[in-house]
Amino acid sequence: MKAIILKTFGVVLMLTAMQACYYDNEETLYPDSVACDTTNVTYAGTIAPIMAANCNSCHNSGLANGGVITESYDGLKIVADNGRLEGAVFHQSGYSPMPQNLPQLPDCELTKIKIWIDAGAINN
Repeated sequence: MKAIILKTFGVVLMLTAMQACYYDNEETLYPDSVACDTTNVTYAGTIAPIMAANCNSCHNSGLANGGVITESYDGLKIVADNGRLEGAVFHQSGYSPMPQNLPQLPDCELTKIKIWIDAGAINN
């Protein structure tokens, strides 16, 4: 009887220890529960980092896929003004959905891009 209790205690202790080491980030688990800060959306502070994380590897001066360069303000301004940026990232009909072969960007990032475009896509 004592051996069964010790084995049971050992299993419970091991399961508890394994559970205690498990860590999740709330933003990763529940992306919609984290507030999207859309105050002070700027090219340098908001849009350029989104482009760097999602677009620049394919749309840079050395590899301008589709003739689009997103790594610089001047290149991005062209596609922001002609509607290609919004059409692509929002997966609108008639545009090549970007990022290519990947899911649409998170809603928060899309909202920030839309705010920036609607404000004139200024270099700030």
